Amino acid sequence: MKFAPCIVIPIYNHKDAIGATVAHLAVHGLPIFVVDDGSDEPTQQVLAALARQYAQQMTLLRLPINGGKGAAVMAGLRAARAAGYTHALQIDADGQHDATDVPRFIAAARAEPGAVILGRPVYDDSVPKARLYGRYLTHVWVWIETLSLTIRDSMCGFRLYPLALACGLIDSVHLPTRMDFDIEILVRLHWRRAVFRSIPTRVTYAADGVSHFDVLWDNVRITGSHTRLVFGMLWRLPMLLAHKVMPRRGTLADAIDEPQSEAWWRIAERGSHLGMSLLALSCKLFGRRFTALWLHPVVAYFLLTGRAARAASGNYFTHLRAVAPSANTPRPGWLSAYRHMLAFAQSGFDKLAAWSGRVDDTEVTFDNPSAFEALIASGKGALVIGAHLGNLEMMRALALRGDHAKVTAVVYTEHARRFNQVLASSNRDFARHLLEVGDFGPETAVLMQQRIDAGELLVIVGDRVPAAEAGRTTDAQFLGASAPFAQGPYVLAHALGCPVYLFFCLKERDGYRMYFEPFAERIELPRRERAQHLAAWAQRYALRLEHYCRKAPYQWFNFFDFWASPKRGANGRT
Repeated sequence: MKFAPCIVIPIYNHKDAIGATVAHLAVHGLPIFVVDDGSDEPTQQVLAALARQYAQQMTLLRLPINGGKGAAVMAGLRAARAAGYTHALQIDADGQHDATDVPRFIAAARAEPGAVILGRPVYDDSVPKARLYGRYLTHVWVWIETLSLTIRDSMCGFRLYPLALACGLIDSVHLPTRMDFDIEILVRLHWRRAVFRSIPTRVTYAADGVSHFDVLWDNVRITGSHTRLVFGMLWRLPMLLAHKVMPRRGTLADAIDEPQSEAWWRIAERGSHLGMSLLALSCKLFGRRFTALWLHPVVAYFLLTGRAARAASGNYFTHLRAVAPSANTPRPGWLSAYRHMLAFAQSGFDKLAAWSGRVDDTEVTFDNPSAFEALIASGKGALVIGAHLGNLEMMRALALRGDHAKVTAVVYTEHARRFNQVLASSNRDFARHLLEVGDFGPETAVLMQQRIDAGELLVIVGDRVPAAEAGRTTDAQFLGASAPFAQGPYVLAHALGCPVYLFFCLKERDGYRMYFEPFAERIELPRRERAQHLAAWAQRYALRLEHYCRKAPYQWFNFFDFWASPKRGANGRT
């Protein structure tokens, strides 16, 4: 879905100002939704005339009774989203806001589609002093309720919402329908980890302007709203403190509610560099056993906030139970998702421990070392295909420390750059044998041929596709269903003309056990039968991957819709 903005104007009895407001906005060429919040007859007549005048651009909605500004805005946001728009610029009908700033709001949203863009008023002498100074009391309460200063002005009615975020909130939480709406929706969006950006914008108060702010009752409502929000903040305090070191939403996927079938590399790396570094420091100061205790609350947080990961975990266990319906196969659900995510966190923690020298060689053993020892004794280079199953990093860390073999990992570093930075800080040799690639084609093969000739082992994964290779997949049967597997490893092996091995490192009761097995002495891809050969190799790999998934069901770490084809989308959608 592409970036598609529109304008939403709530109106109640502003018949004298609405004509100029619509005219100033119409020049920007955006669709306009005007929501009549039960206005009087004269205002209705003006709106009807405007709807005829701007028939190609303006949609008029009418609420039968006056429900308040919040009710009108929510009705407009829902209507805009139902019409297929991704963003809505809210602006008041009374002409106080500078319509010439609309392009600035749109440009800011286009640059950061997941952000809420807020107007920060720049007043002239027309502003009533009581209104000006009274706003600061609300600002202070908002800063307390969010434990942040990012919402510079929570009362300005000139703002732009990503509709997926805003409508997701208003459809799941009871929000106030009067003047306190503008405040509460921002605080609650902040609690949901939305990104906020502010744009200075000129605000003027006409001498004969009509204001529907009820000094008594609207202040009572705002006070009640702040009371609710303060108690809500106290209840959420641990999570809000955790948010201080977690990244916030700001991507196009967050803005338009991108489906889970979207490619895995579009899923942002979660967790902050600071948080990961603190775990590394704790491991250094207090040891692995104590630091591992912190993984439980961290995983609980990501379980509660990671809807996409929970869904992917449930999908995986559903497929696994279909082909292995035994008592030992986990059932999809919150408990299995927690154990699944905990295994992932422990794997990352063990990678850190391995690179910092806190994993002893006795903790990692080969199931059968004969194939590995024979390869090392031959002095030949080889391509080693692994997966996001178990702990692939363990082999490289131990090989480098023990100088048993020259091992280079071929990775998509962009997707986990923060975590790799932490690993690199724990061992200066981490990046020395790390190659970041965008695809696996002839050019990549040329770059790697020298390493193979020097007797290195190139370790890649066969269960993910680089971003540049979004369409280069081959379907294979995996856990009872067709899934897209990367062609790259087999294309690369063909170009290198070297032996190919499979490698999996699983955590078992007595430590890590490494499984290293021959896959092919050489992979040939005849031009006329290329597709058939690629399919055969992908299927052979998928069968071995399935074998190890059954062996260690919680150690499969692809937290996205693995079975969705990048060509079709989820469930075959185009």
